[in-house]
Amino acid sequence: MTPSKPTLDLVRNVTDEHVLRALIRHRRMTRAEIAAETGVSRPTAGESVRRLVEAGLVADSGERTPGGRGRGRVGSYYVLADAARTAWAISVAPEGVVAEAVDVHGETVARAREGSGPSAAPDDVAAALRAVAERLAAESGTPASLAVVSAADPVDRATGRLVHLPDSHFLIGELDPPGILTGHVTGPVTVDNDVNWAARAELAASPGDDSFAYLYLGEGLGCALVSDGRVLRGNRGLAGEVSHLITTGPGGRAVALIEVFGLLGLRRPGSTAIDPERLLNAATGSASVRAALAEAVGGVLTAIASLTDPEHIVVGGPWGQDPDIFEALQDATSRNPRVPVLRPASVPSAASIALRADALARLRDSILAAPR
Repeated sequence: MTPSKPTLDLVRNVTDEHVLRALIRHRRMTRAEIAAETGVSRPTAGESVRRLVEAGLVADSGERTPGGRGRGRVGSYYVLADAARTAWAISVAPEGVVAEAVDVHGETVARAREGSGPSAAPDDVAAALRAVAERLAAESGTPASLAVVSAADPVDRATGRLVHLPDSHFLIGELDPPGILTGHVTGPVTVDNDVNWAARAELAASPGDDSFAYLYLGEGLGCALVSDGRVLRGNRGLAGEVSHLITTGPGGRAVALIEVFGLLGLRRPGSTAIDPERLLNAATGSASVRAALAEAVGGVLTAIASLTDPEHIVVGGPWGQDPDIFEALQDATSRNPRVPVLRPASVPSAASIALRADALARLRDSILAAPR
């Protein structure tokens, strides 16, 4: 059977996409430069530019090449018509709200930060998020086309609202980022928890490792599950919430993982949040504390390996990557029949890196997918 030839419309769409991608990479180009960059003929590049200008996706910048007097014809520089559009990458964490606006070329055009604190009430965090949004909009000079949000709490995948679970140390109650950002963002608002974003950064750094778990050990506890290159979020978005997994606590008692830190006196005063500095001091100075932590966390690691069969488990977080604690975790898991391979996290500031990359990719995709 003779394969069918691509239609003219398909060829044109592919060419137009190549031209748009070239202008994303280089900001401004002449038709001759576009032809050389994309590998198409000058007439084909010129026709594509004409179509994209008519569609409102590309514009004549008004700048011209020198030309004349033996230097060839004067050329016009073309730019993306929507180059001023921005995407927002926003992190909602115990220390406050941090955000930046990026344009389609990957340049940061505005930054904003507003402190709140780990014991802040939901209204305080909502106010911080509003203040950051207002600042970004003022500095950018235009509403955002879309926003991507990382939150240090579970996220309902259907609504983007944060979910309060028992013993959650941050954002007591619910926060509604999509609702708060209404009026500042004209397009979709995507929300996920920070551990899932960190796992995406690890996946991008090692794309061949596409089935693993990511365990975060810091003020809070979290786990991301990656299977065949996709983060599994669960029915409500609560997959990977390991705080209430039953494990072995001090004295051999069966307790929820989150309770272990209270029994060992490793929480912040008046809070369910783990105190990483106190934990590291205690684990460094006491072999028994280090062993108790390794036994408890090791039980959770074995459960993760037994249920999800990952290629390996990445351990991240301020105390999860401590060399002594990491070695103790390896020793504890080596005694179990389903031995998970442990690896320390390789990407620093992983959640923020993945957040920005995702915001930029979504912004570029929105331009490439625009009707034409």
